[in-house]
Amino acid sequence: MSAPHTAPTRASSARAPKLDAVAAGAIDVARAALVDEVGEKQVGEHLGARAEGDRVVTHLFAAAMPGYRGWHWSVTVARALRQKKVTVDEVVLLPGEDAIVSPVWTPYKDRVRSGDMNPGDLLPPEENDPRLAPAWFVGDDAVDAEVDPTSVRPIADEVGLGRVEVLSLEGRDAAAQRWYDGSRGPDTLLTQQAPGRCRTCGFMVWLSPPLGSLFGVCANAMANDDGQVVSFDHGCGAHSEARVKRQTGPGPAPVHDTVTVDDVDDVDDVSDVEPV
Repeated sequence: MSAPHTAPTRASSARAPKLDAVAAGAIDVARAALVDEVGEKQVGEHLGARAEGDRVVTHLFAAAMPGYRGWHWSVTVARALRQKKVTVDEVVLLPGEDAIVSPVWTPYKDRVRSGDMNPGDLLPPEENDPRLAPAWFVGDDAVDAEVDPTSVRPIADEVGLGRVEVLSLEGRDAAAQRWYDGSRGPDTLLTQQAPGRCRTCGFMVWLSPPLGSLFGVCANAMANDDGQVVSFDHGCGAHSEARVKRQTGPGPAPVHDTVTVDDVDDVDDVSDVEPV
């Protein structure tokens, strides 16, 4: 019985480049090029060399500069085939494993948080922002409530009535989730100790659907959330039905004051009264 045929396996990785002896020995050439570029005082000891490719070697030198602990200079040299003279390709400053480096760059749009805007700041939405959708596609409640969307909507769009863009379904859902999970949702200490929920409060101004099915605006000037969007199951102590409980039991026992002199009306001396 013959052995099963097996296909030859390919090398799992490319051949590692061999360190070229001529390029690896060109330490003085690399140092001279580095000194010419940055100056003698910024160049430290030679740290080693590594092969980058066939007849291409990078020499590493310590960076002798304040504030650059763990950094090193990288000088890459190369030589042509059958040539004994090397040429310098590039000189760069690179961080090592224990180097002090700046944090990974975070794009501006990912760093801005609610409340960061100052007077004069501009924060335009991104192109093709998924939170917005064209008004002609999904309609605009601010205009559709006043006109017949089936016949007048194209004309309203043409003459510029309404808005160019409105909340998309994704933008609406994201806003609802953000409001509900925030400090004006149900999971707050203020709500847990409230006498009632915002849905039954007379100071609640209801929004229009679909967000109006879960949220409203507080209109109580004495409440912490005045003018803010609150969920129906939020609450606070300024609920319109809040009442202070009156004492129904007996009051405190009377105390007889034996210290203070009682005030009495002035009377004439009895000696001035003539007998009858």
